Order: sequence, then structure tokens, then C-alpha cells
Amino acid sequence: MIIKKIWQGIKDGYEGFINLVILKYRGVRREENVKIHGIIKIYGHGTIKIGKNTIINSSMDANPIGGDSRTIFSLKSDAELSIGEDSGISNTAIVCHSRVTIGSRVRIGGGTKIYDTDFHSLSFEERMDYATETVNTKPVSIEDDAFVGAHCIILKGVRIGQRSIVGAGSVVTKEIPDDEVWAGNPARFIRRL
Repeated sequence: MIIKKIWQGIKDGYEGFINLVILKYRGVRREENVKIHGIIKIYGHGTIKIGKNTIINSSMDANPIGGDSRTIFSLKSDAELSIGEDSGISNTAIVCHSRVTIGSRVRIGGGTKIYDTDFHSLSFEERMDYATETVNTKPVSIEDDAFVGAHCIILKGVRIGQRSIVGAGSVVTKEIPDDEVWAGNPARFIRRL
């Protein structure tokens, strides 16, 4: 038991140091008491803001539901990712080419993916030339007190309303109003809260 505690302390210290270096290098603005369990990955140099008391799980040890993935933030240089206060994110990939806004007291389940971009043009001719390819992007907003279950996919242009719930494994392609439960692929209305 003592060896396990010592090992956990060493591991936590190492992960804390690595995360501090990553956050400083990427210019992440975070308020007090932000906790990261595991090691986060951040690509690109967009703007990232994380509100106080937010917890980010980024390892299988921190949340086995997310599988063996880490939390990954990938941003274009002029993109903005904002996470509000008292939120929790587990083993989530967020690709932000424009803007992704996550409100306060939001819970995002393990293995969820959030994309504000199509990544590629829908035109096969444009896909042949990356230099001139036109890619659609639209901001994503997950509002205060929303809950997104594990292994969901949230696509570009989606707004998830306040206090709404997205069932595990859902693919969200359109706006979810406040105080509703949605689930499925594609996600559809289940009931009012």
C-alpha cells in the first residue's frame, strides 16, 4: 500500500510537470484549481481558456470509459477554445478550426469527439489540391450545465442548449434546445426534462 502511494505521488508529479510545460508552451490561459489527470496533448497555437475548478481526464487510469485515448486539443492558429468553470472532460478530442465554446458545469463523457470543421471539402476536385481546398467550419457551443455521454460525436455548427443531455454514442448534427434529452445516430429528440 505504501509503495502504491509513493508510485502514485511520483506519477502525479511527473504528469503535473509535463502538463505545466505543455500549457505554458501553448499559451493556455487557465484559472485557479484546474486539474489534469494524465497528460494532455495540444496541437497548434490557437487561443485556449480554461475556467476555474475544471477537471480534465487524459488517461485510461483517470477514466477507463474513454478507452486508451488522451484528451487532445487541436487548434488552427486563429481558433478559439473556451471551457467554463467547474466543467469536466474525459479523454475527449476537440478539433477547433474556428471556435468551440464549452460552458460552465458541463460534463463531457469519455471518448467524445467535438469537431467544428468538415476537415475536407465535399468536392472531390477540391480535395485533390490541399492548397486551394475550401473547408467548411462553423462554431460549436455546449452551453451551461449540459451533459454529453461517452463516445459521442458533436459536429460543426451544433449548439447544445443549457441543461440538455446527449445520450452515449450519439452523433449530434444539429441544434439541441435547452432542457431536452437527445440520443441516437443521428441524434434525435427523446423527451423534455
